[in-house]
Amino acid sequence: MKKIITTALIAIMAVIIAGAKNKSDMTQNNNGDVIADIKTSMGDIKVKLFGQTPLHRDNFVKLAKEGYYDGVLFHRVIDNFMVQTGDGNSREASKDKMLGGGDPGYTIEAEIRYPELYHKRGVLAAARTADSVNPEKRSSGSQFYIVTGKTFNDSTLAQIEKRHQTTMLQNIFNRLQVENRDSIMALRRNRDREGLDKLRDSLVAQAEAEYAKAPFKIPEDQRQAYKEQGGTPHLDGDYTVFGEVIEGMDVVDKIQKAETDRNDRPLEDIRILSVKIEK
Repeated sequence: MKKIITTALIAIMAVIIAGAKNKSDMTQNNNGDVIADIKTSMGDIKVKLFGQTPLHRDNFVKLAKEGYYDGVLFHRVIDNFMVQTGDGNSREASKDKMLGGGDPGYTIEAEIRYPELYHKRGVLAAARTADSVNPEKRSSGSQFYIVTGKTFNDSTLAQIEKRHQTTMLQNIFNRLQVENRDSIMALRRNRDREGLDKLRDSLVAQAEAEYAKAPFKIPEDQRQAYKEQGGTPHLDGDYTVFGEVIEGMDVVDKIQKAETDRNDRPLEDIRILSVKIEK
């Protein structure tokens, strides 16, 4: 009897240990991605929301469960670029109403994970206002776009890479100017042109040295993706990419081909009917 009980206990313990191991493996393999089903008036789109961008993932899930996206229009559609939706003011919008400003009343902290996440064909990214009023690149609380884009060759990618490099260098220089604002203003008050020139040259040198530590270069795998699949590489590093289409890209392509007015709004309304989060 004792031997039977001991054998039974060993078997039970083996099951418990195996169960714990499986549970541990599941937790370890779970990268936090969430699947959402977007039903539109032109067909269904299934998307994966990335675990690498939890603020945007959780916000999308929250809005979907609240029914926020139900009935909103694809209000901005540009062929070979992207299709945009999520404006809460678009549900009952008349044909002449300007759209693009609707949101839940808040913005989301940027989660720009470049170069890990980039604007290849099929990704979801958060819309936002311009740098001039939004230097932190905070995302709209609800509006997002799906990239369709186009393919690029090496020459065009080199030009885009050069523009990124120039922008990064300029941003560093601008930041240094702000940090040295008091010195600049004092030199201006004293009309010290020579001092201003020396300070400018010093800031330029500092900016170039700082940029040289982490220069911008499009990774080779991204180059191949942009050449073979397409996308919008000029947006990389400026907008939060937080998901990608895993089924229904043909539906996205149909939406991007819709006839539009001068504001890029489809002449015939195309809307999200519902968004469901898979368990």
